[in-house]
Amino acid sequence: MKEKKYSILLVDDDKFLLDMYSTKFTEQKFDVTAVFGAAEAISKIEEGLAPDIILTDIVMPVTDGFEFLASLQEKKLAKNACVIVLSNLGQQEDLDKAKSLGADGYIVKATSTPSEVVQRVLEIVEEKK
Repeated sequence: MKEKKYSILLVDDDKFLLDMYSTKFTEQKFDVTAVFGAAEAISKIEEGLAPDIILTDIVMPVTDGFEFLASLQEKKLAKNACVIVLSNLGQQEDLDKAKSLGADGYIVKATSTPSEVVQRVLEIVEEKK
């Protein structure tokens, strides 16, 4: 049986991390769209991009990840996407806030290798089904 090919939208303000995660997810046969920041992500989604998964950072200039999550909810965008936060913020209050804004999962960057992040994303997607 052929495995489903997921589309993923990577949202971060760090070009190095975007490139690294784009490579990791592409190696695992994901269809990757990487954008530099929340505003660009919102634009892409409003233009019709419908990713299966949105992986977003929290700490970003202009619009942070929490505002991005709130914006997705308010505008009813990407309703079917599995939304996962990938951040160095690992406090319980950050996890709770992300969940309250509709995040399906939360991965702490500092404690996960890129390969582990890919694995964890797949686990969260499977749990959401």
